[in-house]
Amino acid sequence: MPEFLTIIPARGGSKNIPGKNSRLLAGKPLVAWSIEHALAAPEVGRVIVSTDNEEIAVIARQFGAEVPFMRPTQFSTDEAATDPVLLHAITYLADTEDYHPDAVILLQPTSPNRSEGALSRAITQYIQEKADCLLSTFEIHPFLWRNPNNPIPSYDVLRRPRRQDILAEERIYEENGSIYITNTALLKTHESRLFKGQVSMFLMGNKESYDIDSLDDFKILEAIMALEN
Repeated sequence: MPEFLTIIPARGGSKNIPGKNSRLLAGKPLVAWSIEHALAAPEVGRVIVSTDNEEIAVIARQFGAEVPFMRPTQFSTDEAATDPVLLHAITYLADTEDYHPDAVILLQPTSPNRSEGALSRAITQYIQEKADCLLSTFEIHPFLWRNPNNPIPSYDVLRRPRRQDILAEERIYEENGSIYITNTALLKTHESRLFKGQVSMFLMGNKESYDIDSLDDFKILEAIMALEN
């Protein structure tokens, strides 16, 4: 079995919601949902939280994750991308612990409503498909238009398609940001968790794909989670 390292990025700052990652969602800090999901997957070797915030570090340890370092400032700004955060983590662990996982899993705490066993199923798919990288998605059925000054549809307006009539290879899926798995060596080579290669697409449900970006999102997702339990 390959060695899988799960990294959960959870910085302290947030433009839209101050203290978002430590804010309670259905009785638990937001970041805790992703920690618990990762720890429940027996295929995962280690679960670490990359944070620049002491409060989040304390929460992470309380829920069973490792916090082997505090994330440097240059990787903790509003403009900081996620891939450099992953690269910083694997470089730190290689340099300080001689730890070299075969693959890196990214779980974003803003997508907390994963179904039970979702990560294990994603890992199984990644292995079975011999993927270089995997991303989670959900199916969408958009009727898209572009250019408001000269509206152009993405579909034949005279033959508006029904979902059941759309061929499987023509269906559209949106990246939901919930689960990523990437071969570590290729992550370092491409400096990206996604790249051209053997890409695996892991399908998730709409409720699992809800992303938290506002206070209203907290309320909506809490209502969804309450209905499920």
